[in-house]
Amino acid sequence: MDLEGGFFQNHAKRKESWRTVLTLAFQSLGVVYGDLSTSPLYVFKSTFNINIQNSVTNEEIFGILSFVFWTITLVPLLKYVFIVLKADDNGEGGTFALYSLLCRHTGVNSLPNCQSADEDLTEYHKDAINLSLKSSSGSRLKPIFEKHRVLNRFLLVLALIGTCMVIGDGILTPALSVSSAVSGLEFWVSKEHHKYLEIPVVCIILIGLFALQHYGTHRVGFLFAPVVLTWLLCISSIGVYNIFYWNPHVYRALSPYYMYKFLKKTQREGWMSLCGILLCITGSEAMFADLGHFSQLSIKVAFTSLVYPSLILAYMGQAAYLSQHHNLESDYQIGFYVSVPENLRWPVLVIAILAAVVGSQAIITGTFSIIKQCSALNCFPRVKIIHTSSKIHGQIYIPEINWILMLLCLAVTVGFRDTRSLGHASGLAVITVMLVTTCLMSLVIVLCWRKSIFFALCFMFFFGTIEALYFSASLSKFLEGAWVPIALALIFLIVMCVWHYGTLKKYEFDVQNKVSINWLLSLGPSLGIVRVPGIGVIHTELVSGIPAIFSHTVTNLPAFHQVLVFLCIKSVPVPHVGPEERFLVGRIGPREFRLYRCIVRYGYRDIHRDDSEFEKDLFCSIAEFIRSGTSDDLVKDDNKMTVVGTCSTHAEGIQLNEDEADSLDSAGPSELKEILSPPAIQPRKKVRFIIPASPKIESSAREELQELMEAREAGMAYILGHSYMRAKQGSSLIKKVVINSVFEFLRRNSRSPAYELTAPHASTLEVGMVYHV
Repeated sequence: MDLEGGFFQNHAKRKESWRTVLTLAFQSLGVVYGDLSTSPLYVFKSTFNINIQNSVTNEEIFGILSFVFWTITLVPLLKYVFIVLKADDNGEGGTFALYSLLCRHTGVNSLPNCQSADEDLTEYHKDAINLSLKSSSGSRLKPIFEKHRVLNRFLLVLALIGTCMVIGDGILTPALSVSSAVSGLEFWVSKEHHKYLEIPVVCIILIGLFALQHYGTHRVGFLFAPVVLTWLLCISSIGVYNIFYWNPHVYRALSPYYMYKFLKKTQREGWMSLCGILLCITGSEAMFADLGHFSQLSIKVAFTSLVYPSLILAYMGQAAYLSQHHNLESDYQIGFYVSVPENLRWPVLVIAILAAVVGSQAIITGTFSIIKQCSALNCFPRVKIIHTSSKIHGQIYIPEINWILMLLCLAVTVGFRDTRSLGHASGLAVITVMLVTTCLMSLVIVLCWRKSIFFALCFMFFFGTIEALYFSASLSKFLEGAWVPIALALIFLIVMCVWHYGTLKKYEFDVQNKVSINWLLSLGPSLGIVRVPGIGVIHTELVSGIPAIFSHTVTNLPAFHQVLVFLCIKSVPVPHVGPEERFLVGRIGPREFRLYRCIVRYGYRDIHRDDSEFEKDLFCSIAEFIRSGTSDDLVKDDNKMTVVGTCSTHAEGIQLNEDEADSLDSAGPSELKEILSPPAIQPRKKVRFIIPASPKIESSAREELQELMEAREAGMAYILGHSYMRAKQGSSLIKKVVINSVFEFLRRNSRSPAYELTAPHASTLEVGMVYHV
């Protein structure tokens, strides 16, 4: 059965009691805040450089502390906790959640096979503000987006850039976090030996981390929150100790005046050092991206009551210690561990490594999740997605991506051999994602929240100015490591754009070459061929019309099945589709043709189930459609379809039982009638529909159900189309390279659709066609 459906219902009905909120807040520590909480390991070390060192006046260290305090206060606290978290897409967050909201409110959509029936989904306008109260700004902007395709593409590319930078962060953050945690070994080995010890240890930890991904984290996930909680309590306690022991007046550095003094004294070097200060907010985006696993209130409670004060105390403690120690050996001993009391360094080192591993695990899982969303929206090649837990939502594993991430992570670790360069690279990835979020959020304020454009401009100007300052500082370190996320993002962006362009062109070709309903009607009930027992399932991307693959097959085969189902499995721009709205069923042609169209809809966060239970739900949805007594007015209108849920959602409707022949004598419930299929010659599973006694069904519907059961018993066959795309003659060189080389390479090396992998080979017919686009 649909595992995601259970989560969807539970998530929708979750009660926000204080016990629930506190439980979710505690659990969020291990998933949301692992990366953000480990930032004290490397911020100060990445900020100080050859030209900026702490002087006797402490203007440098106090200025950096002031920057850190106000950056954490304005970006994670003010921007994300109090504003961005409210822009959820029916409880889901992240870059694609903002993009999905904008698509639904502007009429823009990157999915070609959307239809008007999708707008009737519960989640489509569930969280929308009353659309009749349109502001003048929103009403003027919406037609502009609908009219100009350039803006539509720009919106998609903007979302993809943010996504690519998140993937880049999934490569850089584990390397940075683990390297910074392991750097504490410098206090027990000499500097000469440390550089030969640190990199191998980091690589061993990273290899172990990625190698264990396929087991999932459901067995050890309960340890994540306690590890991060222990780490936060540890750094905050050490911070309080350092404040009172070394410099109780360090709180004065929280004044914004020290930022001015820092920039005035250091000037250009101080501006360039902001790329290190930026690392104090790495992981902030996870508060919004992982919103679907928790709730707004639980994330707010966890951050404001524990994470935020712990981080501030930790940074203040480090600043207090450094303000009284000006004779440290350059950057070698200016990191986190130098401020830890000597007798606590070993335990803190162990906790830090565990916290870094937990934070890295959350980033890797988040990367898997966002790639799954991209694939669902036709923006990434199909990959193998393994759900490592049937109980915990969102725990997935993608083998190909996992090993690519591991190789790239090891490459940057060994290539840089320095946490400062890793910090420059990670900082640029982080701030780019935040800039994308700010741009999309400004549009959400106008188009989705129906606020004045003045508020959107204020939001854009205030937070955009802060992030642009950090972005410019990160770009200044382009040659010192910041080029890495740009190169990675460019590669992933090319892959995503080419895949999206190719799938869009393929769908346009299918639409242009589909067969008209008049051609089908001219064939008669037998379709001009012999109809043999059984059900033929024809997979297609089309939501209306008859695909060219069908006419091609009919003209080359002398027989076809007595029942034909045109099956379309598609994604819709909402996070979840409830089981009660999963199927759209309709007829193609008159009733006696026995041709049905079934559209299966999934949200971009739903789990696709293509197994025996899915087949049962598909079969049962057609039976329920037949029982509903839909008239034959669909002959001329192929777009009219009926919403039918899965078997579990219509308990009072038709139920399906498949039993062995000797088990059919068991009596059913007294209030139900059974339609049994006739005896078979060979022993096989019998099919029976259990339908309610009332309302009465028509004789024609009963006959249709009887024939459907006979066809189900005879077996199912699957007709799959394999397309090979080629650019038309006369196309530009760029189009030929994109279609003939890049897209075909991605198609050959990507995973086949799930329904192709689960279909029995003995019952599968593959039809190949060449598309010239």
